[in-house]
Amino acid sequence: MTGGRAEIAAAADVLRAGGLVAFPTETVYGLGANAEDPAAVGRIYAAKGRPTSHPLIVHLASAEQLDDWADDVPAAARVLAERFWPGPLTLVLRRSRRIPLETTGGLETVALRVPDHPVALELLSAFGGGVAAPSANRFGSVSPTTADDVRAELGDAVAVVLDGGSSAVGIESTIVDATGPQLSVLRPGGVTREELEAVLGQPLDAPETSPVRVPGQHPSHYAPNARVLLVDPDKIALEADHARELGHRVGVLLPPTLARTSITADFVRTVPESLAAYAHDLYGYLREFDRQHCDVVIASLPATEGLGAAIANRLGRAGGPRPTA
Repeated sequence: MTGGRAEIAAAADVLRAGGLVAFPTETVYGLGANAEDPAAVGRIYAAKGRPTSHPLIVHLASAEQLDDWADDVPAAARVLAERFWPGPLTLVLRRSRRIPLETTGGLETVALRVPDHPVALELLSAFGGGVAAPSANRFGSVSPTTADDVRAELGDAVAVVLDGGSSAVGIESTIVDATGPQLSVLRPGGVTREELEAVLGQPLDAPETSPVRVPGQHPSHYAPNARVLLVDPDKIALEADHARELGHRVGVLLPPTLARTSITADFVRTVPESLAAYAHDLYGYLREFDRQHCDVVIASLPATEGLGAAIANRLGRAGGPRPTA
């Protein structure tokens, strides 16, 4: 299904009827339902296999709707919304009573954003309300950045998939907690901490843990089927050799500084020098390793300035401890 006007109108009708719609955003594809309908929201959790205690991000058509969905919005949050919406920034605020606790994972806070994608904005405008939408994939796995990724991941669990091409940013939004006296970055993403601080004129906290639950905090997240091993760049060749000696089919994410290094592996991808290009391509690389039947991926973390913080966060969680059966 494409993202034409007739298809968007039909998708809005599906949302009104309590159904699920997968749609493109600039970050990744989302799996959407009417944010005010607990039964519809429950279908998201069921389709993804997502714990119901994990809150969902509510997508809005414009920043002008902010006060309809949140209470006691602080001035700093309004400044960020004015500067970065539409865009890859999510604000955590006190929830309006119109939002059911099923959508917020039982919390008195709500995560809100305005996506920067024409299909998403047209869908939100046609629907007229808020759309709760986590990434359109099974819980914990690699987020989808194309409509084909959604279909491969969810199959018949979602009947309507709006195709808006490849996601421009390629990783999820930055999440900023605006519920306390000091704003803090709870998940790095498409808007960098440096950009946020430049607009606010003050430093932001970036705690490793937070009592405020938000998407993307699970230890194992954004993960391919292959096991991701994170090592120092100068250890990549050695670790790849060792893994192959143990009988693994090995994939390697090679830093650009090692592009000319000879690596013995079954599948190698050299990452771009541009962090924006790396972020855009990251999930595609991880999915490609699975398609190549790699069972181990060797990678290293980039420097954590700018978008490097978001890439390092995703790789760190991709390499996190897997649930045991």
